[in-house]
Amino acid sequence: MGSHHSHENKGAEVASGNSTPRGSKRGSSRSGSGGELQALPEKVEKPPPSMVPVEKLGKLLAQRSREEEGINGVTEKCFTKYLFPMYPELARHFYKYIHRAGKCKNKHIPLATFRQHCERILSMLDNAAIIDTYVRMFGAETDDNMVTPDGFRSLLYTSYKLSMDHYPEGPQTCPMIDKTLSAVVKGCFNNKDCHSIGFVVRWLEEHCHRLIFPIHRYCVHMLATRHRDIEAARQSQPSTLELGTPVLTRAAPLPLSMAWLLAGCAPALYSRPLHAPAPGALASATWLARLVCAVPSHWVPLYCSRDHGLGANRFLHHTTSYRGPTIVILEAAGVTVVVCAPVEWRETHQYWGTADTALIQLFPAFALIECAPRMLYLNTSIRGYPKGLRAGSDPRKPLLDVPEDFDTITFQGAPYTLNAIQVWGCGDQASREIQLDIKKWQVKEAERQRQVKLSAADWLEHPDRYLLQLAGRPVYNDTAQ
Repeated sequence: MGSHHSHENKGAEVASGNSTPRGSKRGSSRSGSGGELQALPEKVEKPPPSMVPVEKLGKLLAQRSREEEGINGVTEKCFTKYLFPMYPELARHFYKYIHRAGKCKNKHIPLATFRQHCERILSMLDNAAIIDTYVRMFGAETDDNMVTPDGFRSLLYTSYKLSMDHYPEGPQTCPMIDKTLSAVVKGCFNNKDCHSIGFVVRWLEEHCHRLIFPIHRYCVHMLATRHRDIEAARQSQPSTLELGTPVLTRAAPLPLSMAWLLAGCAPALYSRPLHAPAPGALASATWLARLVCAVPSHWVPLYCSRDHGLGANRFLHHTTSYRGPTIVILEAAGVTVVVCAPVEWRETHQYWGTADTALIQLFPAFALIECAPRMLYLNTSIRGYPKGLRAGSDPRKPLLDVPEDFDTITFQGAPYTLNAIQVWGCGDQASREIQLDIKKWQVKEAERQRQVKLSAADWLEHPDRYLLQLAGRPVYNDTAQ
């Protein structure tokens, strides 16, 4: 009876709006005129379908930890062995991050804590939150507010390793990776011992935020799918993901680590995917599709001064008529600068370019110098205007100035000797085919004009005849006059 009366009292309290029982939702509303209550359908408390993989994964890892180590929870050994077998360094940082965030008192992680933090990582969609999470994961092992250069370098190398291991043509390596990583670390820390997490996050957002996303995509992929392999007792490598590294069409002087860095800092236009991800490829949750990167576009070599010669006419011959975005790499004695042109190069006395135009310094310290519209200038033939190639939104003081002889550059006010230039096309295959067709037409047209036969009457009025006479060439056929 007492129980019956208590239920009646609770029901009365709900009807009067004074309180809400635990586990129920405020789903009743009363009209302003005092009409009847309109009850909204109650929401059944159950795990969202998108989090079911994490729940299964946690139970399987806890089961393996209990069987192999006698621990009631998730141990670091089983976490590394079954979740990230190919990347123990990533597993160590990931596990330590969950252990710190969950304030675990023992060496292992309780199942509830593991599930809670993995679900949070799996559901992250905000770019700033993603970057902040992985900066804390790799860079703040001892102090929750400070990041060291070593931790930052480890974060960058993990991203590079993931991208290279999932390269479409098989795992790749680059001998210049140490130099590339050192340039990024120097650009962020500038020889300082540490920085705050907020500073590093803001620097990444400003300069190369997309370098962090391959790590998050891989972690999301493993958290969502690895339980299948564990259930099947298979240790095979999981299905590969395309993580956003440009695919170079052939062996070329552009190091892969440099291409990886440029893909992470240049606007997304330059690493545009060839095709969208297949619908239903990750149908477990709609939001998961946003975290998967499709196959990137192919970068095609258009011009290399070491092969084609260094000069303005060589640059124009191999670069113009390519109707797509291009990346121009200028290697000078002491500095390497990259110009990202979103549209076809053209000669004009005005500055041009869209908002995806960018100027980047690769070495010795990496930095995204400027990204703005109308900051490119190229002129080799129009009189009365400065000649050469320029980049910068202020025409009176360009950040980059390459004179018309293409033997030196002036970058941020400092002169350098220009050693080499590379131009890479970042558009689709049709852009390259159109350029090659235009070049073939130009060659045929030049050959046709060279073989034109003039009649005697046309030669009498031709300006070339007059120039030859001025030069002192005798007239061999006086009768034609």
